[in-house]
This record gives sequence, C-alpha cells and structure tokens, in this order.
Amino acid sequence: MKIASNELQALQPARPLAFDVGRLRGDFPILARRVHGQPLVYLDNAATSQKPRAVVDAEARYYAEYNANIHRGLHCLSEEATAAYEAARDRVQRFVNAARREEIVFVRGTTEAINLVAASYGQRLRPGDEILISAMEHHSNIVPWQLLCERSGARLCVAPIDDAGQLRLDEFERLLGPRTRLVAVTHVSNALGSINPVAELVALAHAHGAAVLVDGAQAVPHLKVDVQALDCDFYAFSGHKLYGPTGVGVLYGKAALLDAMPPWQGGGDMIRQVSFARTTYNDLPYKFEAGTPNIAGGIGLGAAIDYVDALGLDAVAAHERDLLAYATARAADTPGLRLIGTAAAKAGILSFVVDGVHAHDVGTILDRAGVAVRSGHHCAMPVMERFGVPATVRASFALYNTRAEVDALFAALARVREVFA
Repeated sequence: MKIASNELQALQPARPLAFDVGRLRGDFPILARRVHGQPLVYLDNAATSQKPRAVVDAEARYYAEYNANIHRGLHCLSEEATAAYEAARDRVQRFVNAARREEIVFVRGTTEAINLVAASYGQRLRPGDEILISAMEHHSNIVPWQLLCERSGARLCVAPIDDAGQLRLDEFERLLGPRTRLVAVTHVSNALGSINPVAELVALAHAHGAAVLVDGAQAVPHLKVDVQALDCDFYAFSGHKLYGPTGVGVLYGKAALLDAMPPWQGGGDMIRQVSFARTTYNDLPYKFEAGTPNIAGGIGLGAAIDYVDALGLDAVAAHERDLLAYATARAADTPGLRLIGTAAAKAGILSFVVDGVHAHDVGTILDRAGVAVRSGHHCAMPVMERFGVPATVRASFALYNTRAEVDALFAALARVREVFA
C-alpha cells in the first residue's frame, strides 16, 4: 500500500506530454511535503490549487519592497504598488480577452462576484420575473438568486441534468421564456466535472432577451476562456483555484451593463465627489471596488496568470485529459466503486462513491496514505440529492499531478476495501 518516495518525486509521466511535469513540480514547494510519513498526493485542486514559487515570491516582494496603499498616494511606494496592481488587471483582461480593462472588477472571489451582480444588476428585477439556473450549480450560484427572489418577487427556475450529469438542453430551452431576465450557469461543475456548452446557452438566453452570468471558478484553471467569443454578460472566477492567492477574484462584466448598474458597496475609491448632500461615483471599474483591496492578492493573481500562460492552457488541458482518462479507466476496474458524473465533456474531476463506505471514511483512510481528496457534498447539495447519495469522494486534478499519483490514489482505495471488508 505504501508508495515509495522516489516513485512520486521522480514523477515521470507514463507517456510524453506537452510540458515537463517533473520539472514544473519543482516550482511548487508544498509538493515536497510528506503527510503521515507518506509523500503528499494532492488531489483537492477543485477546492484550492497549490501555489508556484513565482506567486509566493510576487506577494512577498510587494510586502517587503513596496507595500503601500494604491491610487491615492503620491509617494514612490504608492505609485509602484498602484502600477503593479493595475498591471495585474491588464493581465486578467488579456487572459479572458475582455474588450476593455474597465470591464475587469477585482473582488474577493467568485462568491462575491455573484453576490455583486445579484445585489446590483438584480435591482431591475420585478415580481413575476424569472431567473434560470441549472441543477448542477454550486451553492454560491444558488443562494444569492434565492435571496434576490425573496427581495424582488422574482421566481427561480432550475434546468435539470441527466443521469450522466449533463445539462438537459431541451429542458433549458423550454424553461427560457418571456419572463426570463437572467440566466446564471456554471461553466464547469465543481461536483461532477461536467463542461457546459456556454456559448450555446448564452445564444439561447440572448434570443429571449435574458442576460447571462457564468460561474467560471472551475473553468479558468483548465480551459481557455474568451468572454467576447462566449458573449456572456458576466463571468466570475477566483484566484485561488488558478494557482493564485486566496481572497482575490474577478468579475468580468460588459461595460455598458456595469456602467448602468448602481454601486454595491460605498466607501473609499468608489467615489468621485462626496458631500452631505450628494455623492457622485467613480469610473469603471472602481465604482465597484470600495475600500482598500487585496493588493498583494491582485499582484499574486497576475503572477499566477503569467505562470499558466507560460505553460499554455492547451498543453495543461491535454495533460489533465490524459490524467482523467487514466483515472476513469482505473475506476472502471475497481470493484465496488461507482462514478458520479460521466458526462462526455468533462474537466479534471473524478467523483465517486464506494459501496458500503461513507465518503468521509474513505477520505480519512486516503489521508493516512498521504492522498488529499475532498469528501462531502462539495457545496452542491442538490447534485447529491439528484444522484441519491449523501456525499461523494472527489479527486480533482491539476497541471502538476501525474499518473503515479493516480496509482497512489487507487492503491489507497484498495486499503479502504481491506478495512471495510
């Protein structure tokens, strides 16, 4: 059951890949750790990814060399910090191919981005209006819309998924109607790995006059995202799943929509002029960036994007497809293991249950073998209900994972069968 240290540290993939996994693993200091005496096998990337040294160093340089508040200072440190922070915004703009840098709003993460849209854009909804989401959504793309419906009198509609975990396009289109004002849908399911045909969904929604928000938290680490090609109205993602820091994320919004939306929070930097009689608001994107932001986080996110871009997302995606295919084949040969989510189009997520064993028990045994996975409902309780399970075990892959680590996962699962035999 034990996996030798040299087996995981050598990390030679079983077939040639588009980039050198063994070399790039050295960029991630935490991957050299041992857990419970075993080499760390980190397969919880859908929850958060590990950080390359370039990101850690970028944040450390900010704090050590030019730590200052941004935008309002006239001294050297403030000017340097402002330049680095705004350069990160430019990097994000190019990364998602936004038409203008003003369309990139820095937030704390995907959850805050969705709540911003619900609180601001959502003010135009009226009783009887409809919001359409899918049955595979993360709680962060469910609860804000429920709260908005309570405030506005709008109605939440849910497009179902099939037994493979794919969106029912026929039902999605049927649910679009004259009262649909907003569609909010995930790009990649965090619980199933299913990839939604976002461009097609956007086109269908726009044909009915509805705006579209896309939850891209699980997509940006794995897929090239072009918001202009998708034609979505809003796109949200978090830095920490993209090898960047926690506490920073992005809301992309079409400029015309953002410009027409009222501010969400009030305070410093979102104002142009304040008097007791009246306040006028700053230009985009600062109208939505009240208070001191996560400056180091924004700079770190820019460094993370630089890192991923240097590798090439096409190469990353090819590597992760290979890992998922290999893990799926191993799962098919494992007695008592049932996959949850078998869509034809998937990103690097393998969710499963083991007959007769609760997912939490599986996760605990895997942890003792040094294998880090996520066990639970994955903030997607309706998905668990749809498949009739209380929880799943989720192994999620990243650019630094290898086939040897997939083998370590299944060696540890053999120990689960031994314990519960």
